[in-house]
Amino acid sequence: MAGLNNRVKITNDIELKDRLVAINRVTKVTKGGRTFSFSAIVVVGNEEGIIGWGLGKAGEVTAAIAKGVESAKKNLTKVPVLKGTVPHEQSAKFGGAEVFIKPASHGTGVVAGGAMRAVLESVGVTDVLAKSKGSSNPHNLVKATILALSEMRDARMVAQNRGISMEKVFRG
Repeated sequence: MAGLNNRVKITNDIELKDRLVAINRVTKVTKGGRTFSFSAIVVVGNEEGIIGWGLGKAGEVTAAIAKGVESAKKNLTKVPVLKGTVPHEQSAKFGGAEVFIKPASHGTGVVAGGAMRAVLESVGVTDVLAKSKGSSNPHNLVKATILALSEMRDARMVAQNRGISMEKVFRG
């Protein structure tokens, strides 16, 4: 998996913004009645190429969101963003959710649905074409989108991995 080397350790100078993707209410029926609990999937990002997701579960919505944010801050990934879009086309699959992400010209906007939109906007992508195929489960969509973004490589990363100059990357 290419995305494992893109891990980012959290420092105080990173200003992360959290975005709620989905809340799920779970009911447990017992002898005494119904007990409600909530799970929240949250995406955090600095809108400059750093993204993370987390899942929080608690008896109250606000506590579940807070736990999700803390969980998201523990698994951050660095993603290449070039001029507000992604460097190249990429697809990824997680569980039943499959995503396809394609760069777009300036002014296009984020053409993506629900969970994918939250991830792409949090990472700082302003122009992109994205399509989700298969499952619409927000948990798997978020994981598939972050997987696709973490597998992306820009020209600088390619040059560094091959041990050659940037000019040689573009000349072929």
